[in-house]
Amino acid sequence: MMGSFLLCLLSGVSIMSNPAEQLTHVPDGFVPNEKTAVRITEAVLGPIYGEEKINSEKPFSAKLNEQGDVWTVNGHLSDQYNHRGGVATVEIAKNDGRILQVWHGK
Repeated sequence: MMGSFLLCLLSGVSIMSNPAEQLTHVPDGFVPNEKTAVRITEAVLGPIYGEEKINSEKPFSAKLNEQGDVWTVNGHLSDQYNHRGGVATVEIAKNDGRILQVWHGK
């Protein structure tokens, strides 16, 4: 009886010890829509390029590639500030939210 109890307890511990395995499939991916992709982009770019610069490139827009697995998020140049140069771009994996690339045009 005690052996069965320990076996059940250990089975439960092994299942719960690696929660990442429990979240391996999310039907629409961890980045299911444009709004989520933009929010991730803003969080990533602020520390890299500075909040002021990133805020000046809002609104950001996101497009899903033809394969449906990578979001490309771009900032915009504002005519109001008479900016010259490029904007920030981030590529994010739809399935798991990995940041694939970050760059800023000149």
